[in-house]
Amino acid sequence: MNGKGSKLKTGIFSGSFNPVHIGHLALANWLCEFAGLDELWFVITPHNPLKNREGLMDDRLRYELVEASIAGYPKFRASDIEFSLPQPTYTIDTLRTLDRRYPDRRFHFIMGADNWAFINRWKESEAIINNYPILIYPRKGFEIILPDNHPEIRAVEAPLMEISSTFIRESLQAGKDVRFFLPEAIRNHKCFSNI
Repeated sequence: MNGKGSKLKTGIFSGSFNPVHIGHLALANWLCEFAGLDELWFVITPHNPLKNREGLMDDRLRYELVEASIAGYPKFRASDIEFSLPQPTYTIDTLRTLDRRYPDRRFHFIMGADNWAFINRWKESEAIINNYPILIYPRKGFEIILPDNHPEIRAVEAPLMEISSTFIRESLQAGKDVRFFLPEAIRNHKCFSNI
C-alpha cells in the first residue's frame, strides 16, 4: 500500500455519469497513472442536489454502464454507495461513510475547476477542504485558485476534456452517430436506442 499511513490513495470521482463517456474514462485514467492515485472509484450519484433530475437515466442502469465501461482496468471500481444514503446525497456524507467503511484507504476527492469555483455552496464545504485531499482538474473558462495552507488541495495538469453527457444524449436524440464518444463496451447498449 502507498500514501498516508500506508493507506491506499483512492480517488473519488463522483457524478451522474448520464451516461459515462470517454472523457470521464480518459480523465480517470490520467489521474491514476500521472497524479499518484493507487485506484479510482466512480461514485454514481442518484441525484445531485444542484442539478435537475429531468433526463436522468435510471440509477442502476448508470451504475451498470460504468461497471461495463471500466472492466479490465484494475485501478477502477464502480461504487453505488450513494444509492443507500439519504437523498439527496451530499459529498461530505458520502466521504464520511466511505471513511467508516474502508479504514484502509485515504480518500482523495476529485472535482472540476467549475465545481471548485462554487465549493462554498456545498454542504459543509469547510469540512471537505479541511479533511480530504482534493484533486482539481481543469475546465475551460475557470481559473483554479488554491487556498493557503492546504497542501493536500492541488490543481492537476490533466488533459482538458470538453465532452459532456448532455452533448452525447442530445446528439443521439438528433440521430447523430457519436459511437466514438462512448466506451466500446457500452456503445451498442440498447438504452441508447431509446434516447
